[in-house]
Amino acid sequence: MWAMDSKVSNGSSLQDERITNLLVFGFLQSCPHATFHKELEVLGHELPVHTSGSDELQTDGNRCSYFMEDAAETDSESQEAVIQDIARQLAQIGDRMEYGIRPGLVDSLAAQFRNQSLSEEDRRQGLAAVLQQLVHSYPADMGQEKTLLVLTMLLARKVAEHSPALLRDVFHTTVNFINQNLLAYLRNLVQSVRASVAAPHVSLFPSH
Repeated sequence: MWAMDSKVSNGSSLQDERITNLLVFGFLQSCPHATFHKELEVLGHELPVHTSGSDELQTDGNRCSYFMEDAAETDSESQEAVIQDIARQLAQIGDRMEYGIRPGLVDSLAAQFRNQSLSEEDRRQGLAAVLQQLVHSYPADMGQEKTLLVLTMLLARKVAEHSPALLRDVFHTTVNFINQNLLAYLRNLVQSVRASVAAPHVSLFPSH
């Protein structure tokens, strides 16, 4: 399987955290009829990211300008569009992977997030344990890192659907988990997609 790092892989910068925030938020946003829509809207106003495409979900100007200033604005918006496209396509893959997630696993994970005595590290360990149970249920040729990335965000969505009040906590734990364990993969994914952005309407994940 994989070993959970005790520290963020390769060091997580503000830019890395912004990318992961956008990815997970976009993944959750791609579930239009979710029971956690109101909670997601509130979260969108709290996050220090610019979430275009929905005026309701944009953060305030001060936080937005922290990341997007003058000459960097166009490039930042371009990257944001790429990340949102990745999020949408990963969410579509997640829709096809839901079959392997038993309700009991979601119940157990939700119970962990409701347990206020657990630390953030405890929650990440709990998430890792559930992922270990799930990952072997999916085709190996899909790629372990892609499988883990989709499953991590899919579990966040399932827990939030189960208990919308847990959305904020499960969102932050999911972002932290990805930054600790899948950051290098995510960086490479965003870079490779941006490099091929000149080819419009090409599926980022043509198989599975």
